[in-house]
Amino acid sequence: MERPRRLRINSGIRRLVREVTLEPKNMVWPLFVHRGSEPEEIASMPGQLRHSMSSLVEAAAKAAELGLGGVMVFGVLPQEEKNSVGSGAYDEHGLVQEAIRLIKQRVPQLTVMADTCLCEYTDHGHCGIVSGETVDNDATLELLAKTAVSQAAAGADIVAPSAMMDGQVGAIRNALDQAGFANVPILSYAVKFASAFYGPFRDAADSAPSFGDRNSYQMDPAAGYWDALREAEIDDREGADILMVKPALPYIDILPKLKERFNKPLAAYHVSGEFAMIKAAAANGWVDEKRLALESLTALRRAGAQFVLTYYAPEAAAWLAQ
Repeated sequence: MERPRRLRINSGIRRLVREVTLEPKNMVWPLFVHRGSEPEEIASMPGQLRHSMSSLVEAAAKAAELGLGGVMVFGVLPQEEKNSVGSGAYDEHGLVQEAIRLIKQRVPQLTVMADTCLCEYTDHGHCGIVSGETVDNDATLELLAKTAVSQAAAGADIVAPSAMMDGQVGAIRNALDQAGFANVPILSYAVKFASAFYGPFRDAADSAPSFGDRNSYQMDPAAGYWDALREAEIDDREGADILMVKPALPYIDILPKLKERFNKPLAAYHVSGEFAMIKAAAANGWVDEKRLALESLTALRRAGAQFVLTYYAPEAAAWLAQ
């Protein structure tokens, strides 16, 4: 009789034969920052905040202390500061730019990533310039490139275009190189689906579209592997340094496909809806939160992600330390 259980019989042997590890360095913590002098709780994302500048620095210091792989900064502007072209995204003195400068001043060892998109800054909530009822792809590229350059100038270690505009990685790479930021990597949201799992994020960032939806530029969940591979191949050719899949668990099957095809690091975004579902189920006593969260993140590592963006990053790091 074969006995696979021999290698599961105690914790020491199980640990010895594991192929997959989950460590704090494998997790990046997304952080929201707003103009207010005090942090605000996000009702749909328990434990997460719209940070003030001072609480953002505290969170960044906590991330460094826990040994996390870094943080990703998102700005939350009041409606009166938004406009049709999302100029707050590329303002050199904009909210995210000032936040990056402050973090790099106070916690210089921490890797800081910047989400490069317009949706949090446009008054219509779409990820680019709107022409009629559609987003003008090519007109948006220039603004995404300006945004990336302003973020790099502020000190961002990595810029992360998420608008899903055709040609965005190439436009950003060219702009960064011409501006003297050839060494700033691009983390591309290469495979980003039009997903219902983004609901809590849009609440947190006040970035829901005021009309229509994002189905004409984010990917169709039912399209199949050809679309995911095509998007990733384009971003690879245009100069992306890291390719990301978003959301994570519903599209975990995509990660091994990318792992086989590309000799580049992969990331996965364990998004707000995934986080909120675990929190809600745990609050009702239906699941073991710690076990479920760590199991989910470990699965993404097993599927091929070098790192995972997750709102669970600080809690998971603390659990792992135990």
